[in-house]
Amino acid sequence: MSQPDLKPRDTVLARLARLGIKLPPAAPEPIGAFCNVRRTGRLAFVSGQGPVEADGTLLCGKVGRDVTAEEARDHARLVAVNILATLRDHLDGLDSVSGVVKLLGLVNAASDFERHPFVIDGASTLLADVFGPEGVHARSAFGVASLPNNITVEIEAVFELRG
Repeated sequence: MSQPDLKPRDTVLARLARLGIKLPPAAPEPIGAFCNVRRTGRLAFVSGQGPVEADGTLLCGKVGRDVTAEEARDHARLVAVNILATLRDHLDGLDSVSGVVKLLGLVNAASDFERHPFVIDGASTLLADVFGPEGVHARSAFGVASLPNNITVEIEAVFELRG
């Protein structure tokens, strides 16, 4: 993980700006009967998010057949951006987030594809770059036969919030 020049008093948005990352104006809407974020105590659970561009374009395909592992890794990075936008919208900002607890990454993979951790590293690396040591998290990454709307990657996350 690259660990940019993080300053302890920086806001999350300042760190994102330093990394050249701009969050979309609004988080993607849920595509089912659930909420994007559920908060309990000092934890915020973010429902599975996909690679959706700011204009609503979905990034689709089977990784290892239609999409390369490197392209899918970029898709996972986009998912992390969408996760942060979702959290921002729910919490009215990101400054109450103290760190990342866990990610669960699903890759819409061809049956012989084996680089699931490499793909999900796109999201993990971005979150570690944004939150520093508190962004390094527990994680599971695995392949599935399909995902909603044929998206390449879906990731859910658990964040710790300041008391």
